[in-house]
Amino acid sequence: MNKLKYNIAKAISAASKTIKGEELAIPVEDILGALEYPPDASMGDLAFPCFKLSRTFRMAPPMIAAKLKDAIETPEGVGEIRIVGGYLNIFIDDRYLSGKILAEIAEKGADFGAHDFGRGKTVVLDYSSPNVAKPFHIGHLGTTVIGHSLKLLHEYAGYHCIGINHLGDWGTQFGKLIVAYRKWGSREAIEQGGVDELVSLYVRINNEIKAEEEAGIRTLADASRAEFTKLEHGDEENLALWRWFKEISLAEYEKTYKQLGITFDSYNGEAFYTDKMPEQVQILKDKNLMKLDAGASIVDLSDYNMPPCLILKSDGSTLYPTRDIAAAVYRKRTYDFDKCIYVTSAGQSLHFAQWFKVMEIMGYDWADRLYHVPYGTVSIGGEKLATRTGNVILLRDLFATAIDKCRGIIEEKNPGIENKDETAEAVGVGAVIFYYLYGNRSRDINFIMDDALDFNGNTGPYAQYTYARTGSILEKAGSTGEALAVSGLTATERELIKTLSLFPDKTASAIEDMEPSIITRFAIDVCNAFNRFYQECPIATCEDESRRAFRLALTRGVHEILGRALELVCIKHPDKI
Repeated sequence: MNKLKYNIAKAISAASKTIKGEELAIPVEDILGALEYPPDASMGDLAFPCFKLSRTFRMAPPMIAAKLKDAIETPEGVGEIRIVGGYLNIFIDDRYLSGKILAEIAEKGADFGAHDFGRGKTVVLDYSSPNVAKPFHIGHLGTTVIGHSLKLLHEYAGYHCIGINHLGDWGTQFGKLIVAYRKWGSREAIEQGGVDELVSLYVRINNEIKAEEEAGIRTLADASRAEFTKLEHGDEENLALWRWFKEISLAEYEKTYKQLGITFDSYNGEAFYTDKMPEQVQILKDKNLMKLDAGASIVDLSDYNMPPCLILKSDGSTLYPTRDIAAAVYRKRTYDFDKCIYVTSAGQSLHFAQWFKVMEIMGYDWADRLYHVPYGTVSIGGEKLATRTGNVILLRDLFATAIDKCRGIIEEKNPGIENKDETAEAVGVGAVIFYYLYGNRSRDINFIMDDALDFNGNTGPYAQYTYARTGSILEKAGSTGEALAVSGLTATERELIKTLSLFPDKTASAIEDMEPSIITRFAIDVCNAFNRFYQECPIATCEDESRRAFRLALTRGVHEILGRALELVCIKHPDKI
């Protein structure tokens, strides 16, 4: 489709020279950017709006469209051009759709939507990044699956990608945990209970601190702060506990990452950058960018309509911006990235805007290559989640519930299926991920399990079931068909080819907008188009051999492109459900 669009744009550009001369000819790139996909097939397969040309050509859009139509040399693949108001409506020839576009899909298969604009470039992606000694709950799902999907999409476009799990492994919470462990914990209990036991200690000490504060006492709060200070100054006993808490946590996180099929290139967390911050603080001082405010060291950002960025507390200890600046510099020096992407909640948008701006005024000319990708909050039953109070829905529990429900559905619909447990896990976990990624990442989500597991809705199970159906058709037919140039395409055949042809556009848009929902929605569009085709057109049972081969090739295109689309949003696709 992209080649055809380019040829159409060239033809319109050439035709535009006849209206007011070569000096006012419309550039090919401008035409490509303006071409639209009409919402209704009766309005054509592509459309070029002429409204923005009125001022340049000093004539009404319908007249411009008429003059372009009269002058255009119809490119190969265009069957008809109609004028509707101020639009040129372009209809693609059936034989081009089947013999050229479907042939390209058949040739490239799952790589049909791939690009090479990332070749020779490096992208660093900072995502997931749970806080050590806290469990993976549903609130972590967004950064994890959005981040990994963006990594897969960039790799699909040829980028070299570095996935970094910037663990929350430093901060005053470790002082609290050390105090709690010594007062109420034991090595045996933590070895048995893992992260769950660490969380119970953390919740308990927060509740105790709150009770003390209400009584005007600060014993536990002061003790916690003192233990973290010892940790910062290298106290070996505290460091040993910190390392142990981190090991216990990582072992738990790896279970979730394995379910999701996610690996990271680096687990360097906040603590890793402790010795790298003084250099950046000194640069800020040398450039006279820091000033004191109530004892704290800040960078004044009032000229940029932002609150000040805190660099050092009044006691000289560092803050998140200090660590993030040091981390960005380290990553640039280590990986020489072309883009560095941070996937965190929308609640951190100001934080990122502030320290991005600080890096810019520090003189780092690559500061414009830092990107924050925010996402909305998630709740279950309208309730937000907080580890401090113990009000969490653990991701492993959510996955387990989804898997159990899927196992029940599969046993009812297909009791003889092989690998039942593996399939139930793929569908259950996939249902949760797809539900999360289906909407625009910036919107808030209220997770509803029954909606996520609906095999008939715009869901992961529906997409996975459609994928399995296409595989079953191809397996039973014993053939993958052949992309043949055929005429007289049905409306559903045309629609399906056109939908598949959009895959390169969708992957490019998902990367540009950093928006995985473009892919999940494309997957549903493919499923809907295929199932309409499946209902109306005999495939393996078609009596016309050439039409049968064509329809099998079209089914194979769906199988391969839908499978790759699901992979790009972190979802497995079982062959049978």
